[in-house]
Amino acid sequence: MRLARIDTTWLRFAFHNALRNRRRSLVTVSVAAIGTAALLLAGGFAYSTYEGLAQAAARSSGHLIVGTSAHFDKEEDTPLQYGLSEVAQLEKHILSDAAVRYVLPRVDFSGLISNGDKSTIMLGVGIDANAEFAVKGPFLKVVAGKILEDQKSAEIVLGEALARSLKAAPGSNLTLMVSTTEGALNAIDVNVSGIVTTGVPDIDKRLVYTDIRTAQSLLHTDKVSSLGVFLSDMNATPMAQQQLQKQLSGLTIQTWEDQAFFYKSVRELYNRIFGALGLIISLIVVFVVANAMAMAIIERTRETGSLRAMGTLPAELIRSFSYEGMFLGGSGALLGAAMALAVALLLTMFPVQMPPPPGRSTGYPLMISLDLSMYVLTISGMILLSMLSSALIARRTLQQSVVDALSHT
Repeated sequence: MRLARIDTTWLRFAFHNALRNRRRSLVTVSVAAIGTAALLLAGGFAYSTYEGLAQAAARSSGHLIVGTSAHFDKEEDTPLQYGLSEVAQLEKHILSDAAVRYVLPRVDFSGLISNGDKSTIMLGVGIDANAEFAVKGPFLKVVAGKILEDQKSAEIVLGEALARSLKAAPGSNLTLMVSTTEGALNAIDVNVSGIVTTGVPDIDKRLVYTDIRTAQSLLHTDKVSSLGVFLSDMNATPMAQQQLQKQLSGLTIQTWEDQAFFYKSVRELYNRIFGALGLIISLIVVFVVANAMAMAIIERTRETGSLRAMGTLPAELIRSFSYEGMFLGGSGALLGAAMALAVALLLTMFPVQMPPPPGRSTGYPLMISLDLSMYVLTISGMILLSMLSSALIARRTLQQSVVDALSHT
């Protein structure tokens, strides 16, 4: 009980001391607030970028990708050499898992696309048109026409840059030419249903979507390249992979992250950038708080000498000054968190469009993610840094003798 009473007394003492020089305290709190807000906004922007890249990668391939081991590890000599057979039974088996939302087959193929006067290379994808475009959501934008709907006729959707190269528009007739699974050449006339953009010009230059039946007919096969498994919860990906791998022991199951090379590269880059930024801001806050506390301690040298002469222990004074740092740093951290939260909410009400990043043709809205653990960690770290810096300054100042402290001017 006596220790608790002493701690409460020193807390009140430190609180009143923090208010003695309000101008200096206001500057210290302001710097801590700006530092905290900068860390939270930078971290929130990084998290938002990670989430956007992760969603784009997962919606492109599926949270899980099911295929033969050779499909992932070897180069095919002929199309669908390592493809999947008996897909209907496989889809039904995977869909029996409650965590699975969609199972979408894909047929990857390449060849030439021609308008009669000009031919160019294409990278085609045979898809389940009823669900594929739905899962892509905002990461695939329809520029003209419509997405695939009528599977009774041979229709395609073109990437924007490819359509521009072929001078094609919705309703145009084109020809697809590929090598079949037997190594022979095959061609089919198709009608352009729509034009889309992924936001990546290099992909839009070659992209062709068609329904899976047209792709299989073109290649003379009933196989598919792989199955994209979409889950109800992205965080359940590792567990779902383990469960499916046990059930489908003859197949290989990769996660979206195994194929998301761009995502991993950007994440590593941002980790270094924001890590260095966070370290710099933290050091600035520590030095400013330490400078303010050093001024406060030096100005009260005679006061601390008097307290020590009356029997106050140096450890108690160090504790008092660390409490002052806690009040100043904590106030600044809470104010900075409120500022960061306000900015994040304002961006949802008044969107700000960011310019296109390198390698993309479309911009994206500036978003700041609100992560509770990041806020708690940042606020706690700011308080701890303020307390430690205050305690270290106080410890060095209190090393002088009581006589010297009392004679300080």
